[in-house]
Amino acid sequence: MATSDGENREGDQAQRAQQPSSGIIVARPFGIPVYVSPYWFVIAGVFIVIYAHDLADTMHGNIRYVVAAAFVVLLYASVLVHELSHSMVARGYGLPVRRILLYPLGGVSEIDQEPQTPAREFLVSAAGPALSLVLGAVGFGLMQGLRENTISWSLARSLMVANVIVGLFNLLPGLPLDGGRMLRAVVWKLTGKPTAATVSAAWAGRVIAIGLLALPYFAGGWDGGNVVSNLWLVVIAAFMWVGAGQAIRATRFRERLPAVQARRLARKAISVSADLPLAEAIRRADESRARAVVVVDHDDKPIAILNETAVMATPPQRRPWISAGSMARSIEPSLVLPADISGMALLDAVRRAPASEYLLVEPSGQVYGVLAARDLDQVFAGV
Repeated sequence: MATSDGENREGDQAQRAQQPSSGIIVARPFGIPVYVSPYWFVIAGVFIVIYAHDLADTMHGNIRYVVAAAFVVLLYASVLVHELSHSMVARGYGLPVRRILLYPLGGVSEIDQEPQTPAREFLVSAAGPALSLVLGAVGFGLMQGLRENTISWSLARSLMVANVIVGLFNLLPGLPLDGGRMLRAVVWKLTGKPTAATVSAAWAGRVIAIGLLALPYFAGGWDGGNVVSNLWLVVIAAFMWVGAGQAIRATRFRERLPAVQARRLARKAISVSADLPLAEAIRRADESRARAVVVVDHDDKPIAILNETAVMATPPQRRPWISAGSMARSIEPSLVLPADISGMALLDAVRRAPASEYLLVEPSGQVYGVLAARDLDQVFAGV
């Protein structure tokens, strides 16, 4: 079971710019939407069966499945409380919280901005494990007043175990875990370099992932050991490795974000009439060293952009007999962007209106050029 409060915030935003949110809304505590991954229900069922099997020596009949189900509910309720603590501390610092997502191996609080200082980063990250351990202590205290092996005692024990697991595991000092974010905050404070701090914490997460895989080997567990436990170690190690990789990619994304400027990426464009032969339009563009063609009406108002993909797919021998207008996409209002748009605002605009080309205009309304989606993709090539 693992949780994280969204280390890859810029990377998460880039991913959200490309794909819609998934999950089922189950609650809105403090106005924060909580989504549950559809796969959660499958994994929860597996957890119930496994834990009920472990209870076979102390409980009989269907009651052990009830206790097992209660344990799973408490486990994910603990994850939810854990993530809520991150979110509420973040809100206290004025950071917007988009949502909380519960998935099969834990949860994540999607916080749209990074804490302003290393100290705030540390406190936001530490809030989750701290509250989890407090709830674990509450469960332990409840156990002391209950008769051992009763249903109420088992539920109190489940409360303790669930929160101790969530709390202690997340204190491991490697991304994407909370302990990794705490480590990042410390390195950030010592070096003054948040980017280097992220990379350091991410590689610490990868070292932990390798250590988890090696643990059964040193314990002699790969040969005839507990298959289920070893399988979980593999799954958790994979989670750690992938999460650390996402943190590194988010860092690369941040480094390249300043280059996402529409004006800087714009292609020079020429204007042609819709009935001009495609071959002539291409010739004029080559002569002007322009890489884009804008189709205009009789009032010289832009009405379409020549589609580069369609042009490339048209054989040269056919181009003299095809009009430029037939190879162009009409310019809808959402495809007209300010020439000065940049950063996440540009990525959000592209997400809202997916297209291969966009018309860039000056504040005066004059055409500046054309932004090709493929040029924008090149900025993040390899990320």
